Amino acid sequence: MNIDAIEAAAARIAGHARRTPLLSSPFLDEIAGRPVHVKAECLQHTGSFKFRGAWSAISALPEGTRGVIAFSSGNHAQGVALAAKLHGLPSVIIMPSDAPALKRANTAALGAEVILYDRATEDRDAIGERLAEERGLSLVRPFDDAQVIAGQGTCGLEIAAQAAERGIERATMLTCCGGGGLTSGIALALEARAPGITVRPVEPEDSDDVGCSLAAGELLRNAFQSRSICDAIVTPAAGKLTFPIMQRLCGPGLSVTDEECLKAVALAFLRLKIVLEPGGAAALAAALFHGDALDDGPVIVTASGGNVDPAVFARALETLPD
Repeated sequence: MNIDAIEAAAARIAGHARRTPLLSSPFLDEIAGRPVHVKAECLQHTGSFKFRGAWSAISALPEGTRGVIAFSSGNHAQGVALAAKLHGLPSVIIMPSDAPALKRANTAALGAEVILYDRATEDRDAIGERLAEERGLSLVRPFDDAQVIAGQGTCGLEIAAQAAERGIERATMLTCCGGGGLTSGIALALEARAPGITVRPVEPEDSDDVGCSLAAGELLRNAFQSRSICDAIVTPAAGKLTFPIMQRLCGPGLSVTDEECLKAVALAFLRLKIVLEPGGAAALAAALFHGDALDDGPVIVTASGGNVDPAVFARALETLPD
């Protein structure tokens, strides 16, 4: 898990993943009180950055692999389902029963076998490991996997290059953070390619295990499973691989409310013309509404996913003033 691994992942991904744009709006800059640059990974294949890590991991599997299995609330599920399909491999995806209907439907439509579980009473890791052993499948973890982290780091390579194109040498990088795959991958890439950009993770309040872990100096778990609408980034704890990277390279974590994320979804649509899900808008929410917790200077944020149910999107649009 270093820049060489990320560069290798970038070589395997070339021609398969999209180079997503870095967007901006003077209207968002005015709200934030600083320049805000939005890395629109919602425009990536399957609507999130997760395709990067999935392709990286699956493209690194040995010949003779029988198939893959993954667990996810939806974005990793879709990324793995598509990457497996493009590699000619079957996929099994374990999803929480309360995952958004759109994500469940999309995952199945991409050819995956979907198995539902209760996130409050069942352990998805245990289910995944059991089925992987029973069926001889290769487990592609959502974040705590070296090749997945390397794949997510390719987003950081693009951010470094795009920041340089705009003359940005120093900035705060805010990442939507669940288990830390994207955050740690971007942090590794920026350490090597844009060391003046400091990474800070953003999580839903009441599910801010990464922020609490960084503050405590040790890996902590959430006391309970949050029912936040930011389902894509609600995880019990960071990974054994991702946390040490974040501990070494990241600044303090930030937390945002569901209401702030809904407002960020609406403003991203109004001002950038992109569609985000609440969890994919968490970093933008922090930039717009928590500027007092940020250093001076420009902010770069990940718009990490856009797989939102219509009802939730309509609820977000209701936050816009008349």
